[in-house]
Amino acid sequence: MKKRSKDRYPSVSTITQTEHIKIVKEIFSTITKRYDFLNHFLSMRRDIAWRRFAVKKMRFSQTFRLLDVACGTADIALMAAAKYPEIHVTGLDFVQTMLETGQRKIGGKGLSARVKLVRGDAVSLPFDDGTFDVTSVAFGIRNIPDRTSALKEMLRVTVPGGQIIVLEMTFSRNSIFRKLYHTYLNRILPNLAKRFSANAGAYFYLADSIMNFPAPDEFAQIMEEIGFEQVKKYRLTMGITYLHTGIKPEK
Repeated sequence: MKKRSKDRYPSVSTITQTEHIKIVKEIFSTITKRYDFLNHFLSMRRDIAWRRFAVKKMRFSQTFRLLDVACGTADIALMAAAKYPEIHVTGLDFVQTMLETGQRKIGGKGLSARVKLVRGDAVSLPFDDGTFDVTSVAFGIRNIPDRTSALKEMLRVTVPGGQIIVLEMTFSRNSIFRKLYHTYLNRILPNLAKRFSANAGAYFYLADSIMNFPAPDEFAQIMEEIGFEQVKKYRLTMGITYLHTGIKPEK
């Protein structure tokens, strides 16, 4: 892997999948203590509204189970469990420190009986076919180099007729807002992060990974080619975030 400078990681467009995985593990192992605070602060708390919108789109009718992939510190898991008291939630992530923080939050909310966290790999989910009514990933799919395999796994573990929900930031296609957003991602955000994080390079990575993520129409097409039906996309906050939803075919 290319040696990084003190404040930057190499662009995701120039590295291998193995190198990308190593970078993601390093980043999320070093920013865990400030992860929730910086998410809320740097998005001006829009990340809470985006997650809430995604959770409102969830529908449970068969197993009443939700899987949240790349769950981080369990924000989606906790929000869904609070909104839908009849469901059980499993969160999966491959960064142990994130899971430990999430577990403390779950205990603090008194939801340990209904929300479980497991360590695992998104491209090889440790669950049987058709286990979950809804499978989600929020702000995690761009950190998974082999997105196709991850999406196929999410489809596999979802019940026929169930939902797959993908919430992700993207680089705005609005010509006026695009310049402002570029400046925010590449200059303002990393400089703000330096004040609070021991690894400011993580936020240069954030900007780079957003700018290299497929456009919404392209990502929707990827979902359709994999086999998702009724793919829909929802534009949030001037297009800096999109929610994609799809249905697993009945047959």
